[in-house]
Amino acid sequence: MSEDNSGSGYVTGGEYNRDSNYITDRITADGSSGWPVEAGRYRLVAARACPWANRSIIVRRLLGLEKVLSMGLTGPTHDERSWTFDLDPGGRDPVLGYERLQEAFLARFPDYDRGITVPAIVDVPTKAVVTNDFAQITLDFSTEWTAFHRDGAPDLYPERLRAEMDEVMQRIYTEVNNGVYRCGFAGSQEAYDAAYERLFTALDRLEERLTAQRYLMGGSITEADVRLFTTLARFDAVYHGHFKCNRQKLTEFPALWAYARDLFQTPGFGDTIDFPQIKEHYYVVHADINPTQIIPMGPDTSVWLTPHGRESLGGRPFGDGTPPGPVVEGEEVPADHGPGGIGHR
Repeated sequence: MSEDNSGSGYVTGGEYNRDSNYITDRITADGSSGWPVEAGRYRLVAARACPWANRSIIVRRLLGLEKVLSMGLTGPTHDERSWTFDLDPGGRDPVLGYERLQEAFLARFPDYDRGITVPAIVDVPTKAVVTNDFAQITLDFSTEWTAFHRDGAPDLYPERLRAEMDEVMQRIYTEVNNGVYRCGFAGSQEAYDAAYERLFTALDRLEERLTAQRYLMGGSITEADVRLFTTLARFDAVYHGHFKCNRQKLTEFPALWAYARDLFQTPGFGDTIDFPQIKEHYYVVHADINPTQIIPMGPDTSVWLTPHGRESLGGRPFGDGTPPGPVVEGEEVPADHGPGGIGHR
């Protein structure tokens, strides 16, 4: 079955299961992992279309790691082999020289036969992949790359909250991030029905939680918010129709919708979202779900810029820190791909 290649999956008994067999190497401050944190040594390969990769783009920007960790972006679609660098001149990543991400995996593991997934971090000197463990990558940005954080970088993984955060993030992953896929790739009516109920039960609980507090962990943004946001940003554009998650739209959840807009309008979040790429990826790559590969015209994404009113709940988005500065030159989402631009289709 085709998947979004940001974690391949399989269906057993009609139920979708995500293959979580990643390369779990870590890049660490003390180098004990064999991969020491070094400025300029590594390249983050991501895709704006992919929710799992979108997390790494957001966290890298919030922490100000752009100058020490370069980023390569693939196009929104891929073939059976790999994500490809078709957005770059000549269709090759300008730093790695590769046409497809698969080459970095094969440079390290010549017999690699698992999913070629984003995000991935590549060692530039050897042009070989280091890790594609998306959940650990962003946590390590917060905890291992501290020497290179910008002045005013927020604490996205506060030690005093980690035990509770880990539980919250695990539920978000199983019930929401992966829950939409469980609906979309269900292989039987029974599996779909169960997945649908499970997803909306989780969203109802999040709606309740976010009615009384501005962010998932209280008054400031944490990694938990990043992880929920990338699914919410895709909900009405893709998951509601394409994945049949259609009990209601995100815009019909009062607290969740206001929360999502609050984050979207916060520097580091909405400025990483490319709605045309998101829609092209899902509706074209998942040909088993959408055989015609027709990309919907809607929804109108200008609604993401409407007032959200969440300031009334108080809090400071970046805690004791400050917002990130402007998007680094060359990493901007095209102006007509954002909310209200002609690219929202």
